[in-house]
Amino acid sequence: MFRTSGEIKDEVLIRLGVSTTAAGFYTDAQLNDWVEHGHRIAAAFRRWPFTEGRSNTTYVSSTEEYTYPEGWRSDSIRLLQLGGKRLRKLNFEDYNFFKEEFPSSTERVFSDFSNLYFINPSIDLSGTIAVFGQYTPVVDPTGSPTSADSLTVFTDREEEGNDAIIELMLSFARIREGNYQDSELHRQRAFQTLELIWKRIQDEQFAYHTHKDKEMWKRLDIVKGAMREDLLKRDQWF
Repeated sequence: MFRTSGEIKDEVLIRLGVSTTAAGFYTDAQLNDWVEHGHRIAAAFRRWPFTEGRSNTTYVSSTEEYTYPEGWRSDSIRLLQLGGKRLRKLNFEDYNFFKEEFPSSTERVFSDFSNLYFINPSIDLSGTIAVFGQYTPVVDPTGSPTSADSLTVFTDREEEGNDAIIELMLSFARIREGNYQDSELHRQRAFQTLELIWKRIQDEQFAYHTHKDKEMWKRLDIVKGAMREDLLKRDQWF
């Protein structure tokens, strides 16, 4: 199995039956670009468990706007804790409605938009912000074959993913040669391999359970046609 970017590049050359000096057609620089490009496509193909990340930052009182952690995927914050307490995520439109209608509310909510996330500035919490989401991994194709920086995101986890990167690189090579039919075959093989990995991960996730005390339903006032928590608003007169 292939673990590093150096081993991946060597395997691509073996399968192509050429060397980097063959008429200057496949250079080290070109192979490095293909490793980086193939790795980026494979890593972004699914929201892999091994591209999940956590980032901590200090909460500044009454500050609403924070920047997404560098290299994280858009809208990928799934869980946000402030001082160890979980905040509820609202879509951005509802968050702004909430801020406009209840500017003094201490409700524990947050939202995100573009590369920013927003925490209710009137929240009744303090401490460290911990966000859990999805980052975009990178590989260093110029690293030596034994360099830790040259390991892919699949290495030591789901190493068939490295073979998918090889197939993507072969697809790029065939495009360069003008052989579009073979290029498409290699591309399909790459995605088939990634799909098999994803299915195996999904099959393993059956064992996850929902906590028995997690609230499943919200109380609905049938007469007034709204959620109970939306009807009982502090300091509001009807």
